[in-house]
Amino acid sequence: MPFVDAIEQAILDHVFQDPDWAPSTTLHVGLSSTTPTDAGTNITEPTTGGYARQPVGASTFSAASGTAPAAKTTTSAITFPTASADWDNSPVTHQTLHSASTAGSVYAWAALAASKDVNNGDTASFGVGQLTFRLGKGTPG
Repeated sequence: MPFVDAIEQAILDHVFQDPDWAPSTTLHVGLSSTTPTDAGTNITEPTTGGYARQPVGASTFSAASGTAPAAKTTTSAITFPTASADWDNSPVTHQTLHSASTAGSVYAWAALAASKDVNNGDTASFGVGQLTFRLGKGTPG
């Protein structure tokens, strides 16, 4: 999952000891029916049927490993609430990573392997190992 431009800049600032940026203690995985941009815009999340971004923390991911690129992968499932009605703005086509449960900053996004309509009674989820974040040379997504 590629990072948006602002996060790439913040990571560089952090490495070079700029004290202005502090990462969020809890991140939130979301879904979008539109293709986000590297500026972190053009995200259309569902607004009906009980949709909510899902919190993730350090325990949700493996330690960073590898080189060119380094990677962190989910070690536990990320499960959204069971839809209490068809989600509007379906089908969802992209996953997103945010700094907050609502509003906040977009950190990263990627296309889903397949688009998915989320209908009443469906439970959207990502299984163990299904989300990977990469940083470094050769980071296609």
